[in-house]
Amino acid sequence: MAGVTPPLLNLVIYGRPGCHLCEEAHDVLSALLAERAGSGLAVPPLLERDIETDDEWLARYLVTIPVVAYGHHELVLATSPAKLRRFLTEVLDGT
Repeated sequence: MAGVTPPLLNLVIYGRPGCHLCEEAHDVLSALLAERAGSGLAVPPLLERDIETDDEWLARYLVTIPVVAYGHHELVLATSPAKLRRFLTEVLDGT
């Protein structure tokens, strides 16, 4: 069907309980997604994943959390608001 936009993938933030950097990244992401929504831009669902609930996630992300992922794109040590904004623009808007 022409003109139908496919659903967006989940925007995933990998972290762990008690990680203040993860909490800050989540807050920044929430604000950036709200800003995008207010501007009429695409806003994917935000999904939090606790790396302590999965051995593979724990091994893969323990020293690089918070990690933000969209599809096969990942931003490790996602602590900079500017980097998070740029990541969202690149993966969601293709620029």
